[in-house]
Amino acid sequence: MRYTFLVARYKVVRLSILLVFFWGSCFSQITGRVVSVADGDTFTLLTDQKTEIRIRLHGIDCPERSQDFGTVAKKFLSAKIYDKRVSVTQTDIDRYGRTIAIVTLGSENINEALLAAGLAWHYKRYDKNPTWAALEEEARKEKKGLWQNPNPIEPWEYRRSKS
Repeated sequence: MRYTFLVARYKVVRLSILLVFFWGSCFSQITGRVVSVADGDTFTLLTDQKTEIRIRLHGIDCPERSQDFGTVAKKFLSAKIYDKRVSVTQTDIDRYGRTIAIVTLGSENINEALLAAGLAWHYKRYDKNPTWAALEEEARKEKKGLWQNPNPIEPWEYRRSKS
């Protein structure tokens, strides 16, 4: 029985190590300078190899430009990262070919900064991070940014109503 337990434990440890290597290889790290900001959650990065990459922030959704606080979110993102060197951790690629990513400037997580400022919804459909949910909830309680509006419309609902 002890032998069976040790074999099972060995398999679990081996599987865990494989998952760590696989998980780490799924996320690539890119650095570069932000050369344009399209809206509150999308920008273009110029890499050191002079390649432009369209980046969509992971786990959040900012108001559309034509929505309340859409231009505020864009200005906030521009003030934070435009013409600055950022690190991008890719989590996926969306159907439009954009790199989905968590973005940092120094030690600041830009995705979290937008949530904390009340300029984005935590996109729970694609991200289950409880810290990010708490950042949105705190911004709601404090009526920051778009949460000043008594009935803000989620960007995904707004887009659906326009199509």
